[in-house]
Amino acid sequence: MATGNDPLLQPFQLRHLRLKNRIIVTAHEPAYPEDGMPKERYRAYQVERAKGGVALTMTAGSAAVSRDSPPVFNNILAYKDEVVPWMRDMTEAIHEHGCAVMIQLTHLGRRTTWSKGDWLPVVAPSHEREAAHRAFPKKMEDWDISRIVQDYVDATERMVAAGVDGVEFEAYGHLMEQFWSPLTNTLDAPYGGRLENRVRFAFDVLRAVRKRVGDKPILGLRYSADDTLANSFSAQDGITISKMLRDSGLVDYLNVVRGHIDTDAGLTDLIPVQGMRANPHLDFAGEIRAATGFPTFHAAKIQDVTTARHAIASGKLDMVGMTRAHLTDPHIVRKIMAGKEDTIRPCVGANFCLDRIYAGGEAYCIHNPATGRELTMPHEIAPAAVKRKVVVVGAGPAGLEAARVAAERGHDVVVLEAAPKAGGQIRLTSQSPRRREMIGIIDWRLARCEERGVTIRFNTLADAQTVLAQKPDVVIIATGGLPHTEVLGAGNDLVVSSWDILSGDVKPGRNVLLFDDAGDHPALQAAEVIAQTGARVEIMTPDRSFAPEVMAMNLVPYMRSLQKHDVTFTVTFRLESVQRDADGGLLAMVGSDYGGVRKERHVDQVVVNHGTRPLDELYFELKPQSSNQGAVDYTALIDGLPQALPAPGSGAFQLFRIGDAVSARNTHAAIYDALRLVKDL
Repeated sequence: MATGNDPLLQPFQLRHLRLKNRIIVTAHEPAYPEDGMPKERYRAYQVERAKGGVALTMTAGSAAVSRDSPPVFNNILAYKDEVVPWMRDMTEAIHEHGCAVMIQLTHLGRRTTWSKGDWLPVVAPSHEREAAHRAFPKKMEDWDISRIVQDYVDATERMVAAGVDGVEFEAYGHLMEQFWSPLTNTLDAPYGGRLENRVRFAFDVLRAVRKRVGDKPILGLRYSADDTLANSFSAQDGITISKMLRDSGLVDYLNVVRGHIDTDAGLTDLIPVQGMRANPHLDFAGEIRAATGFPTFHAAKIQDVTTARHAIASGKLDMVGMTRAHLTDPHIVRKIMAGKEDTIRPCVGANFCLDRIYAGGEAYCIHNPATGRELTMPHEIAPAAVKRKVVVVGAGPAGLEAARVAAERGHDVVVLEAAPKAGGQIRLTSQSPRRREMIGIIDWRLARCEERGVTIRFNTLADAQTVLAQKPDVVIIATGGLPHTEVLGAGNDLVVSSWDILSGDVKPGRNVLLFDDAGDHPALQAAEVIAQTGARVEIMTPDRSFAPEVMAMNLVPYMRSLQKHDVTFTVTFRLESVQRDADGGLLAMVGSDYGGVRKERHVDQVVVNHGTRPLDELYFELKPQSSNQGAVDYTALIDGLPQALPAPGSGAFQLFRIGDAVSARNTHAAIYDALRLVKDL
């Protein structure tokens, strides 16, 4: 399609605001504020998306308007006056790239906890607790309602003073929508009872805001037009509310979602992860637009340009959000305009970004480590002053990233891979149908390496002689690791690894104990493979919770599968030994780190998941011959400075290792290892 005819590249007039194309980054909180303020790191993250060509970026998801709405992770504090200059600096920097700026404001209501911030009671229009955040709220009084309305007004005025083009109010799951549902609103009239009363609070806020700030700022509402809960509010109620919003003259657009977020399962259905249906709510958003004839925005697992283009061309949406996709590649629009859609780094739906906000405190993309690190890591690689010969051993995610970055630096790159195909552990991961999107991490890098003339030699089990024959200046060992199962006091020879099950090298048993002492994806993937055969499966962990590395939203699809197959989960018990029993089966002896307990399990298969140990023989073989003895200058690495390299043509080579060849970590860590080392070679 010629870019001049591309529906995604057509401008859109939103009242007085002309948006240069139809792609937006919807409000989300990557948790980069410092002291509740959007300082340099936050600004750099947002500006990178503006440079990439989006028409509109929305900051915060959501900024807090009141002190009794403390963020449960690191959000912008819109109730502080000091936010204004920080927001103004960011707004002006974004505007320099022709991109509009909005911010999303909210009061979380019961979707927070009293033990954060100022330790004030959580408030909601009922005493009903939200399962996800667990606080029992105070049922709101009239003075709570009036002061929070005023807090919304004051926060909006601060944002207008900062020069934003508009403000979006977050309703779904938060206080506004807690009023909408009879499940969470037990107030009497005028704020409880029939639908017109339940939506009164939202309209009170909108009217008060318009009265204070006037008509200039764009105002919108992001809300669920059907929370899909029984005895709550229906799609028909959602259409009614949508028409009320349109007719009020108080908002300029509707930002529609579908579902509820009070549980991990509900949140994952509303914001789906890999293996779940793509763009599941797009048609519903189109129904709202058709019913209202009003500007409609929407985002939910719209990962690819083709789907986004369809959303606009079909008239379902006026503006399409590709938010997680822009965490993966901030330059999507620029690449569309250049006719290079095939070079867009794909969002693989791993949801490392969202899950990590809760688990690690800040969002990172599983395979773009420059996201959130714009101050130190490049999204585009600069050429090197001196061309080097770089040999990479291993074509997993770490090795291919090292090869890609080295090639974009202009180096001569050779990759040696023992297997017949690239991918390493990701190729194993993608064997599971629900996680097959992960192979996009590998495919994208293979394509970039091919573009840059990287030589990849498969079926090559490299030894020192093979590597040195290439006359390298730099050798990067990215050989990964192998499963470690030697964790028992006795019977290690009787167990198999989670990899054995996933690869198909070992057939699942009929009565299986899976001991998981790593808490990551392979254990649950292996359990899923085994359970789908009809076998009985028990997952045992010495931890107080199972699969802590998988994180909340990624856990949901596993649980739906494993619970259906009646898999048993046993926490706080440790597998100690395995032996053959009299019937030829296995007797597993189980203890506890807490002491005083000993149990037995009679099974026919024991699977152990305990991470990997590095495949490092080649590294140690090469280490004595290297100029740096394998050492990494950590100070230079952290400060973004190059490692000291021997003179070209000297015959000396530097040696590094990355990813699981160093220690068992995860895909993001492996790729980050490669980027921050090789970007300066």
